[in-house]
Amino acid sequence: MIYLTAYNGQILGPIARLLGYIMNAIYQFLTEVCGIVNGSIALTIVIFTIFIYICLFPLTYRQQKFSVLTRKMQPEMKAIQKKYKNRKDQASMQAMQEETQALYDKYGTNPTGSCIQMAIQMPILFALYRVFYNVPAYLSGVKDIFTSLVSDIQSIDGYEKIMTDVKDQANLRGIVVDFGSSDAAQKAGYIVDVLYKLSEDGWNKVVDAFSSVAGSDTALFADIDKVRSTLSGINYIGPINISDTPWHMVTTAFDNHTWGIMIAALLIPALSYGSQVLNLRLMPTTGSGDDQMAVQMRTMNTMMPLMSLFFTFITPAGLGIYWIAGALVRTVQQFFLNKHFEKIDLDQIIEKNKEKAAAKAEKRGIRRDQIVSAATTNTRRSFSEKAKVNPADAQAIEKANAIRENARPGTMGAKANLVKRFNEGRKE
Repeated sequence: MIYLTAYNGQILGPIARLLGYIMNAIYQFLTEVCGIVNGSIALTIVIFTIFIYICLFPLTYRQQKFSVLTRKMQPEMKAIQKKYKNRKDQASMQAMQEETQALYDKYGTNPTGSCIQMAIQMPILFALYRVFYNVPAYLSGVKDIFTSLVSDIQSIDGYEKIMTDVKDQANLRGIVVDFGSSDAAQKAGYIVDVLYKLSEDGWNKVVDAFSSVAGSDTALFADIDKVRSTLSGINYIGPINISDTPWHMVTTAFDNHTWGIMIAALLIPALSYGSQVLNLRLMPTTGSGDDQMAVQMRTMNTMMPLMSLFFTFITPAGLGIYWIAGALVRTVQQFFLNKHFEKIDLDQIIEKNKEKAAAKAEKRGIRRDQIVSAATTNTRRSFSEKAKVNPADAQAIEKANAIRENARPGTMGAKANLVKRFNEGRKE
């Protein structure tokens, strides 16, 4: 049994294992039921992407509906902002907040509606990075490819140093191996980590490294050829290694003058950027003109494709394929959603929301009255508690009052008594 170095983070770890379980089921269906081998991991990623976006479609629909309704309510929102533009007192700010909330209720939207889908997608994206970075740890069908070869390698004395040298020579900087303090199962996992990431040139280094110590061990070299051939079928799209980063492929291709591989590797970030731009062009905007929301949307629509361009350079190519496939799926969804929202009656939706808005406003009013009542009650209680004094203090207060009442004419006490009587007469 090979122990693989799956990611064990408390948050992303369980998500990565769940996503890996789904991907493994798709991979096994393609290879065992459909008999598809060549490019099966890339095809698994594409099918997995479609599955994920089908599951997220209710959120996508809600987000698009939010964008359309937000765009429709912009004139009313601007009117509220203009009404309270130069009024900074607390009453005006509270009134503006209440009118703004009432407007959101009327249209059935909320300020954070567009963030929900992003909040769900980001953990999925980060977890997928872990899955694509070490596919054998999550796809049992891929893991089984290495079983015999790992057993052959571990039967050779000094294999730990050989595999460490191979890792260093292949420039696999992102992989952490520790053969010194690990048990045999853990070491087997490290071997798989290294072998899975190797390019064709890296596999040549494995053959050269073990030739000097394995001698005529034909079983070892036969297993190397078998694994190498199998991986070239399932793990590659043409010259693109799914588990390698485009940046590493480009730099390696430049050093080896393999220009075809370089161009193919550059296609991943380029297609990711282009597909993101296409998708964002079709999305409805939530603002118009130069208002704050419109400016924020334009900034985000500029930055997101650039971010995908950058990240697909430095992450495994499989993640880039996921982004490209995801953008294409969203583009198709967006096309049909735009057609759908052109046909629906937004005024009818708004009318339905008015009753809900009235109920929400009433709830907020009741809650506000309860808060005011509670605050008043607490204030009265605090004053009544402060009014309570102990007997000794009460006697001292009575004595002071008696001295003040008998004050000699012309003194400050007598003048205070005159002011007191005047005030009491006014109250009567």
